Amino acid sequence: MIVRPMKSLLLASKLVFLLATACLQGTPELGLPEKSPAELGFSTSRLERVPAMFQREIDAQRYAGAVWLVARDGAVASHGAVGWRDVATQTPMTEDTVFRIYSMSKIITSVAVLSLIEEGRLNLGDPIGVHLPALRRRPVFVGGTEEAPELEPLKRALTIRHLLTHTSGFTFAPREPEPLRSIWTRGDLWGSQSLDDFVERTSTLPLAHQPGDAYTYGINMDILGAVIEKVTGQDLETVMRERIFAPLGMSSTTFQPGPELMSRLATIHRRAPDGGLEKDEEETAEFPLAFASGGSGLYSTLHDYARFAQMLLNEGELDGVRVLGRKTVEMMRTNQIGDLAGVDSRTPSGFGFGVRVRPESSPQLKALGSPGEFGWDGYATLYVSMDPQERMVLLLMLQHVPWNQNGIYEKFINTTYQALN
Repeated sequence: MIVRPMKSLLLASKLVFLLATACLQGTPELGLPEKSPAELGFSTSRLERVPAMFQREIDAQRYAGAVWLVARDGAVASHGAVGWRDVATQTPMTEDTVFRIYSMSKIITSVAVLSLIEEGRLNLGDPIGVHLPALRRRPVFVGGTEEAPELEPLKRALTIRHLLTHTSGFTFAPREPEPLRSIWTRGDLWGSQSLDDFVERTSTLPLAHQPGDAYTYGINMDILGAVIEKVTGQDLETVMRERIFAPLGMSSTTFQPGPELMSRLATIHRRAPDGGLEKDEEETAEFPLAFASGGSGLYSTLHDYARFAQMLLNEGELDGVRVLGRKTVEMMRTNQIGDLAGVDSRTPSGFGFGVRVRPESSPQLKALGSPGEFGWDGYATLYVSMDPQERMVLLLMLQHVPWNQNGIYEKFINTTYQALN
């Protein structure tokens, strides 16, 4: 059903926003301590441009609703919820809303892999075939047709490092030209009923290029999820809960949300043909997946993910709990692939282990920031950034496709950074 917010809906939206952001004391569920913007080195008046910007976007019906958080020096300077969790039912957006976080799952999967490397249970140079024999000798696509593809053998081993850096040659079907797109579409990976099934289906598909020759954003974190299960003997949900979610108090983050979390789940919206907003039925129907997708399958909340992001900014520790070692996080947020990321418009800067890394300068940079800033985003317009130089976390969550329509990421980044004293 196509829905256009009425004037009363917009007024109610503004009221929700004011209730969510007016009090500096915050909510007990915020997840991080809260201080005034001035205490954290912001201009209070200039930081008010952040909520004002979000309100304009909602009033213009560009998005249904959003939640955001800005933290510096481990404390929250700005946070709020604006608009609607579901436009059709006029359910207000709140800070405890549950989101499908799509590719922001990838950073969490990377942390799980790195924790196993710290224990000596994995190495960056491990050939994937050691852990997943079905993927030991994948051929590489070099030409031909869907019916008669031209393939060549691997020139080097496909390793854990290649998966963490998206340089393996594993791809996504929609990102490839024909005939590789049709070959990968035929694999029907997202119809898999388990991670083992996902690996088996992947084993029938050729790589897009030789490992290490290019950056190709793809299913690497899903393959790493299968590696994690093989190495630990546990399912991926259990591994992440024991190593990340429980230690950090992320009680609303999971692959399989129960009824209570589902009652807080935001609807995925898109622009309707008449210019309003409507539910995206196709995207909504795809979740939850039948298997734990380390690349895109997690659900989470603003406050849960803020704690995860602050842990990484703190070099692996939060509230006395250490998830990763300092040197491991340093390695994670260091560009590992030179200038290979330039071949992909979604990663114009550099790439570490599961995260983009901002360089000193690049003609492709679109917003304010600092060299060494790292993070990632998610398909339904979700964004996270950790900036070691400014000691700052930026977190934005929507459920809107396509991702970053109307440049909401850049608007959030710019209105935040311009407020720094």
